[in-house]
Amino acid sequence: MCGIAAIIATGVDESLVHQLYAMSGTQKHRGPDGDAIWTGQVGANCVGLAHVRLAILDLTDSGKQPMFLPDHSAAIIFNGEIYNYRELRVELEREGIEFRTRTDTEVLAWSLRVWGEQAVTKLNGMWAFVWLDFRTGRLLLSRDRFGIKPLYLCHDRGKLLFASEIKSILAATGRQFGVNGAAAGRFLDQSLLDAQPETFFAGIEAIPAGTNASIDLSSSDIHMEIRPYWNPPLAEASDVSERERIELLRETFIDAVGIRLRSDVPVGVLLSGGLDSSSIAAVMRRLLGPQADLRLLSAISDDARFSERPFVELMARHLGSRVNFVRLDARAEKWFELLADVVYANDEPVGNFSTVAHYLLMQEARRLGVTVILSGQGADELLCGYRKFLGFRIHELFRLGQPLSAVALLTSFVVNRTIVTQFELSEAKRYIPVLRNREIDIRGPKLKADDYRVEGGLGNLSLSERQTEDVRRFSIPALVHYEDRCSMASAREIRLPFLDFRLVEMLLPLDAGLKLRRGWTKWIFRKAIEPMLPAEIAWRKDKQSFLNPQSQWLRNELRPTITKMLDSDLHIADAGLVNRAALSRRYEAYCRQPAGRGVIGFKDVFNPLSLEVWMRRFEKHLTV
Repeated sequence: MCGIAAIIATGVDESLVHQLYAMSGTQKHRGPDGDAIWTGQVGANCVGLAHVRLAILDLTDSGKQPMFLPDHSAAIIFNGEIYNYRELRVELEREGIEFRTRTDTEVLAWSLRVWGEQAVTKLNGMWAFVWLDFRTGRLLLSRDRFGIKPLYLCHDRGKLLFASEIKSILAATGRQFGVNGAAAGRFLDQSLLDAQPETFFAGIEAIPAGTNASIDLSSSDIHMEIRPYWNPPLAEASDVSERERIELLRETFIDAVGIRLRSDVPVGVLLSGGLDSSSIAAVMRRLLGPQADLRLLSAISDDARFSERPFVELMARHLGSRVNFVRLDARAEKWFELLADVVYANDEPVGNFSTVAHYLLMQEARRLGVTVILSGQGADELLCGYRKFLGFRIHELFRLGQPLSAVALLTSFVVNRTIVTQFELSEAKRYIPVLRNREIDIRGPKLKADDYRVEGGLGNLSLSERQTEDVRRFSIPALVHYEDRCSMASAREIRLPFLDFRLVEMLLPLDAGLKLRRGWTKWIFRKAIEPMLPAEIAWRKDKQSFLNPQSQWLRNELRPTITKMLDSDLHIADAGLVNRAALSRRYEAYCRQPAGRGVIGFKDVFNPLSLEVWMRRFEKHLTV
């Protein structure tokens, strides 16, 4: 896990070294264990590579980057982990390759040399890399299938810059950027983050997940060709019995966790007391044995209404392991002050205070010396864990002419008292546009055109296709974004077993009746993992995350702070993104409506405030 940066400039450019050092210095938090740069002439262009290292595998200096093949025919800078590097190494050794290090970086480099660009299809991991092939004069960039590892690009005054974080590009260019209206509009209007390659900074984009990008350096005309190498499958194997599916899911999940335990530094797990994280911890205990220290980390709130401690302690007793509890201070003012730091770490606004909790958890992991942490992100998208998926499935069944099946499914959830008891109108309106007619429109003149909005409901899609949209645009990109930035701000590495591509390819096309059944979400996974968990966890009904009284904070404790902000110079209003008076009316209406009820949701108030914090934090890099 590291930070990478690269620059391509036509001809000789003496400023290249200075810019590379600025980029490395800005993202040094991603790699405190070493840094290096390289520059050289390749074809008609000057190329610079920079790397900051967080040592995870082979902690010696032999793992430093840029890493060159022995004959110096190619160089690589790499951020991420290739979990199946041991298997690939054996395969390459059969091809006659001799290795000098124990790193996955060297395995990746030789994979690209031996198998070419298609080597990425053999990788099981998370990555963003830049591969410079001196023999062909080409530069290859790649991101993993789900964009877990970031890679941004920017054209600037005849140069092409790449970096792991946007702030590195800002440091290198020293210029101001406009606010991207589409990104801001989707965040304010639909609570979407990272739903498009464009970022909040106009002119800075992300290399799309699941793609390779190549550049021919022989030409002074820098042209980048982007090609997808992976698409989620939409068809499932039909000749497999239900029992066989359950067993295969269990086996694949165990292996997905197992290969993510490969590390030369301590590995831990975020334990929330829910099904997903508990399943990861249970598999870790099974694989590592009864005496292993599992290094469990869990966030708990000072407010008993939002504490998951009973479930976490139940799971800890089951595992026979102690838990490192991170007590989350209940003072709202402290969380709001931290918001600026969290926004800076993310390079963009964040959608709730839970991201602040994650940021604090990563700081605690650093204090405890746990460098690698496993997390349960991705399970809800693959297994229909969110409330919306029940609504989508009922919609789909009615559309397919199966109203009795739709009613039976809904009834099962009502009887079981799962999901439906947590229904909120303010959340439902994100997927049912007609409900938005009742809300106070806060959009400024730059957002009145509506051309940034995207269809967020089921539409004409199947349930599996709508889940795929969550993986590609609506959910996973935002989740892996904050997981990466909040963890790397403290030089911690997050690993996500549920986003093992084998699990994704197995679960996305799976029949909805195996995910939503008998009043349960994630039914098939619960069946697969129940032998390893207490029944209270395997069949837990309520769905929680890192909770805090954030809605109460906005209405009460933070009201003076928010009112003062709305009455001061408001960047989002000056930029034409938000109507100040309308936002004030929305906030007052939110404070008046009963808690947990009404059409105005937490995000309707929090998101414009978060966008304002972002504009203030990056003010010197923005132009209105």
